Amino acid sequence: MKLRTIPAALALLFALPAPAFPQATELEAVVVTATRQATRANELLPDVSIIGREEIEQAGQSTLAELLAKQPGIQIANNGGPGKATSVFIRGANASHTLLLIDGQRVGSATLGTASFEGIPLSQIERIEILRGPASALYGADAIGGVIQIFTKRGEGPARASAFAGYGTYDTSKASAGVSGATKEWSYSLQAGYENTKGFNAIADRDKQPFNFNPDRDGYWNRNISANIAFRPAPGHEIGASVFNADGRSWYDGGPTFDNRTDLTVTSYNAYSRNRIGDAWTSTLRIGRSTDDSTDYSAFSPQGAVFRTDQDQVSWQNDVKLPLGQALLGLETLKQKAHSGTNFDRSRRIDTLLAGWTGHAGPHRLQVNARHDENSQFGNKTTGLLAYGYQFGSEWRAHVSVGTGFRAPSFNELYFPGFGNANLKPEQAFNRELGVFWDAPRHSVGAVYFNNRVRDLIVFDSTTFMPQNIGRAKLEGTTFTYTGSVAKMRLAATVDLQRPRDADTGKRLIRRADRQLALRAARQFGAWEAGAELLAVGARYDNLANTRRMGGYSLLNATLNYRLATDWTLEARANNVTDKKYETVWGYAVPGANLFVGVRYVPK
Repeated sequence: MKLRTIPAALALLFALPAPAFPQATELEAVVVTATRQATRANELLPDVSIIGREEIEQAGQSTLAELLAKQPGIQIANNGGPGKATSVFIRGANASHTLLLIDGQRVGSATLGTASFEGIPLSQIERIEILRGPASALYGADAIGGVIQIFTKRGEGPARASAFAGYGTYDTSKASAGVSGATKEWSYSLQAGYENTKGFNAIADRDKQPFNFNPDRDGYWNRNISANIAFRPAPGHEIGASVFNADGRSWYDGGPTFDNRTDLTVTSYNAYSRNRIGDAWTSTLRIGRSTDDSTDYSAFSPQGAVFRTDQDQVSWQNDVKLPLGQALLGLETLKQKAHSGTNFDRSRRIDTLLAGWTGHAGPHRLQVNARHDENSQFGNKTTGLLAYGYQFGSEWRAHVSVGTGFRAPSFNELYFPGFGNANLKPEQAFNRELGVFWDAPRHSVGAVYFNNRVRDLIVFDSTTFMPQNIGRAKLEGTTFTYTGSVAKMRLAATVDLQRPRDADTGKRLIRRADRQLALRAARQFGAWEAGAELLAVGARYDNLANTRRMGGYSLLNATLNYRLATDWTLEARANNVTDKKYETVWGYAVPGANLFVGVRYVPK
C-alpha cells in the first residue's frame, strides 16, 4: 500500500467542511438481516453495517460496488468500469461466498454462482444492511463470507414526488423520479430511473490483455423501476408486495473483430402477509421470484449466449415472544432453475427448517440459530450459530461467536459440458469471532477478530481440467472501526487487516489485499455541505501462483452540496481526484479523475 499520499489527504479531510453522513454507530437503528427479526443495532451480536439513504444519495456517479468497497471488511474487483463483471469479497472470502438479498428475496446466478452487483442501480435503494461472517444458519447456502441485503424505497408520510438529474465525466448521465406516501391503512412507492455512460476503454494495458484489446469506449446503460405497496386492514396485520427490475447493456473488450456486449436483467418480486396472531405470535408468509438473465454477444456467439436463473422462494416465518427473549421458527422452499444456450437446463430444490432464539438477561445477551437444508442435489446439510455477548457498564460491550456455513456448487461447476463435475460436494466453513466495542455519547470504537476456515474449497484442477473439492482456505483478520465527532466535524474510519490465504500453499487468494483503510469526514455549515473520503488498498495478486502483482492504491473523493431552496439541492461529487492509475483485475481499466453534478428535488 502506498501511504505517501495519506498525510495530504488527512489534511484535506480535516480542512474541508463536509456533509453529514449516516454513521455505522447509529445505535438505535433497526436491523433485520442479522437475526431475521427487527432488532436495534446496539443489541446485535453479529458484525453488521448499515448504509442509509443519505450516504446512497451522496454516492453520485459511484456504482453499488464502489459504495460497498468503503465499508468494513469489503473489497471489490471490476472488469473495466460501470456495468462490467464485478466481484464483492467479504472478509477475504470468495465472491461466490457473498449472498445477495433484495427485499428478502435471494438474487443471483445459479450458473456462475455469484450475484450481478454490476446490474443494480443505487437510485432504487433505500438502505443496505451488511452482515459479515458465515450466515448459513439464517440464510442457507452461499453465505460463507456474509450477506448483503438491499431494501428498495418505501412510502412514508404525506404523498410526495421526488426527482434527480445529473451529468458528468465520460458523458455519464443519470435521472430518476418517483412518488411515495402513506396513510393509516396504505403505504406505497413507485420509482423509475435511467443511467447511461459512454465509458472508457475497458482494457488498461494491451500487453496484459493482448487477445481482448479493442481500442474503443466501452459504455453502459441501465433502466430500472421499483414499486412497493402495503395495506394494513387492522392493527398487527399487513399485506404487501414489492417489485424490482433493472435491465441494461454493457459493452466490453473481447478482441478487435467484434463489438462485445452483455445484456443483463435483474428482477425480484414478492408478496407477503404479516399477521399478529395473539400478543406473542407473529406469522409472516412470503412468496417471490428473482431472475438473473444474461445474454452475451461475442465473436463466438454473435446470436447471443443465454444464461438465465430463476429462483422461486416460499417462506413461512413465525416470531414468538417468550418470557425471556424471542424465538424464531420457519419453513422455506427454494427452487432454482437454470437455462443456458449451451444446451443444458438444470434445476434443484431446497427444503428448509430453521429455528432460532435471541434474548438478554441483565448484561448477558445470547443468540442461537440452527438450520437444516435438504437439497435435491447434494443431500442434507445442517448449520448453526452460537453467539454470546456481555455489556460492561454503559459504554463497553463484547461478544464471542462460533458459526458454520456452506456453499452449494454452481450449475456450471456441476454440469457445464466438458467442464462440470457432478460429484462435487458443498464447500464448508467454520468461523470463530471476537468483538469488543466502546460506545460513548460522541464516539464509538470497535474491533472484531475473525478466523474462518473453509474446506472442500472448489478449485480448478489443472490435471483433470475439472473443478474439484481439493482446496482449503484460511480467512483470518481484524477490523477496527471508529465513528464520532470532533468539534463540528463528523468522522469515520475503518482499518482492515486480514490474511486471506490458500491453506495448502500459503499463497494469497486472488484479488484480495491484506490491508485496507477507509476515512471519511463530514461537516455542514449554512446552506453548504462538503466532504472528503479516502480509500487506501494494499497490493493484490491476480493469480493463484501470486506472480501477477497489482500494486496498492489510494483514492481521494470529494463532495460539495448547496441547498438552493427548502426542497432543492445542487450536488457535486469528484471521484479519484488525484487521477490514480490502478487495477483491481489484471489489465482492466478503472475510472480516472471524474466529476458529476446533479440537482435533487425532495420535499421536506
